[in-house]
Amino acid sequence: MGTRGDEARATHSRRSVLAAAAGVVGLAGSASLLAGRDRIRVLAAGSLAAALEDRIGPAFEAATDVRVDGEYLGTNAILRLIERGDTLPDVVIGADVSLVRDRLVPEHARFDLEFATNEVGIAYDPETDVGSRLAADEPWHEVLAAADAGAIGISDPDQNPLGYRAVHLFELAEREHDRSGFRDVMLERSSVDGQEGQLLGGLEAGNRACAISYRNMAADRDLPFYALPTTYNFADPAFEDVYATASYTTADGQTVTGSLVSYTATVLDRATEPENGQRFVAFLGKQPSLLEGAGLEVPESLPRPSGDFPEVIQP
Repeated sequence: MGTRGDEARATHSRRSVLAAAAGVVGLAGSASLLAGRDRIRVLAAGSLAAALEDRIGPAFEAATDVRVDGEYLGTNAILRLIERGDTLPDVVIGADVSLVRDRLVPEHARFDLEFATNEVGIAYDPETDVGSRLAADEPWHEVLAAADAGAIGISDPDQNPLGYRAVHLFELAEREHDRSGFRDVMLERSSVDGQEGQLLGGLEAGNRACAISYRNMAADRDLPFYALPTTYNFADPAFEDVYATASYTTADGQTVTGSLVSYTATVLDRATEPENGQRFVAFLGKQPSLLEGAGLEVPESLPRPSGDFPEVIQP
């Protein structure tokens, strides 16, 4: 398992103007950043860093005059910090609904709200041999099987869902394409990033050719994205039973099975700003166009509440 250093928070700086964010969603509100104004702490999956910093956080501030202080880690790392009592955010956003519910509800929170989905695919550098072959729409499993060691990036499967979904992806592809040993070979040859938010930095720096990524992460960095079949992109509810046939056991002994990529938010029972935290979760459930503009997907089935819901958050 990673050390406490591996779990160090990567706080991203705000990069958007609040007034512009207000225009995006058509909401009026003060964009002042006066000292002492209301604020909430949001600890969220690393794949949402750009979405929260550039769009969602500023829009919520513009609408409510409540500042969002975001910190970003892998969902597994977030949950471990909370379970150990090492951090006390107001709002927690995870990228695996089952994981959040199993470990936070009801011990640390009373409810959660699923509000957006995503899909797994391959972000790539088109200037590399691997990237040019993917751009030519060659079968991805053949391209990656021939890639040099270290040319493929994955997130740490012991720290976040994107990491273990890469493992699930390799396992499901091994079966579907009858490639014996494909899962293990891919894991041996992949380069592992401990911080989900840093995964695609290696492509931009020229250190690797491709990475197993969420679609919104590739869009955030204007990188080409190779879309995978629905049988193993973890985005189609019709294939939930298929996804669930893949599994991975983390270094601390927790076995996680394949599942839909779905983001869920909750307010901790010990939050210092529970009311503003609830307002933020409610905001997530009422801004589908804002979420979609950040590269996420909001199907008709969402938002979907679970647990003992405060009245303010009822969709």
